[in-house]
Amino acid sequence: MKYLPLLWAGLWRKKTRTILTLLSVVVAFLLFGVLQGVNTWLSNTVKDTRVNRLYTVSKISYVEPLPLAYLTQIEKVPGVEVVAHQTWFGGSYQDAKNMVLSYPTDIPKFFEAYPELKIAPEQLQAMQRTRNGALIGASLARQYGWKVGDRVPLLTSIWTKKDGTSSYDFEIVGIFTAPKLISLEQNFLMNWEYFDESRSFGHGQVGWYIFRIRDASQSTAISKQVDALFANSLNETKTQNEQEFLQAQLKQLGNISFMVNAIVGAVMFTLLFLTGNTMMQSVRERIPELAVLKTLGFTDSAVTTLVLAESALLCVIAALVGLGLAAVIFPIAGSLIGGTLLMPMGAVVAGILAALALALISGGPPAWRANRLAVVDALAGR
Repeated sequence: MKYLPLLWAGLWRKKTRTILTLLSVVVAFLLFGVLQGVNTWLSNTVKDTRVNRLYTVSKISYVEPLPLAYLTQIEKVPGVEVVAHQTWFGGSYQDAKNMVLSYPTDIPKFFEAYPELKIAPEQLQAMQRTRNGALIGASLARQYGWKVGDRVPLLTSIWTKKDGTSSYDFEIVGIFTAPKLISLEQNFLMNWEYFDESRSFGHGQVGWYIFRIRDASQSTAISKQVDALFANSLNETKTQNEQEFLQAQLKQLGNISFMVNAIVGAVMFTLLFLTGNTMMQSVRERIPELAVLKTLGFTDSAVTTLVLAESALLCVIAALVGLGLAAVIFPIAGSLIGGTLLMPMGAVVAGILAALALALISGGPPAWRANRLAVVDALAGR
């Protein structure tokens, strides 16, 4: 710590250059924190899913509907406890830009399939009595300021009604929470019967099936049994556990992990040249000063350490500021979508390690030059 003033003075020898370098590194690590944070958050979300919950979708495409008659056949498969279904409604509130994750479903069975959902029993009973009722997640309720008793119209670009309109009216009868699966708190659930009776086409069809099994170790075997029921039919199926299903959905967006690592790698590669050039210029300008330090008794290794420490100070300070800004952005982004989004600690640790690696690599060449510095030549200006 006693050499910190010396390091600090060397770092701010050229204030403009140092400030520009710091800003560049801050922006780079802000980007690093956001991208790695999203990547880690998505990975953790997939890991937190259940393998004893299975999804059955059309083998052709996720958007292809399946017959409602499949439900009773899936229920008869040994090991299956409860079967629910969902259909993508494609709803929006007031404006097409305000998308709402809305799904018609068999409400009682859906809540059995998702024990993570918490709701007052009287609200669940009210939903069964209210034909056009809706149950909404707590995050969604906060986002739009909705409460029990509100009447909410949802527009859909897919399911026109028999009268030719595209607006469905709902009465909110309950609000549920999902502390262990926060993404579900953005859901808007409606009675499938009301939806099926109102729409002008697609009657007796659902989007996909969700079912819970007793033994998670049997998920692969049960998946094969379910798909075998509908093999060679007009509506063949593909069944996966929840973890595999979500991974498949993410893959449709592309290899997110590869894209994140490629962007971060390109940014870090550019930073190597930037910080390396800054340190080389700093050492070049201070060659006589470094020579004086050696004449005062500083060893070659001590001078080398000072140069590396200066590089580390520059990179770590800027990295901490960038990661701090990323950590602030995460909760703000979460509040905008009505959820809770926090910067994963793993992304922070990875950022600090990346900053140290950047400091070591970019500060290595100038540190080596300082180590090999000959006092007589340096003082003579050679």
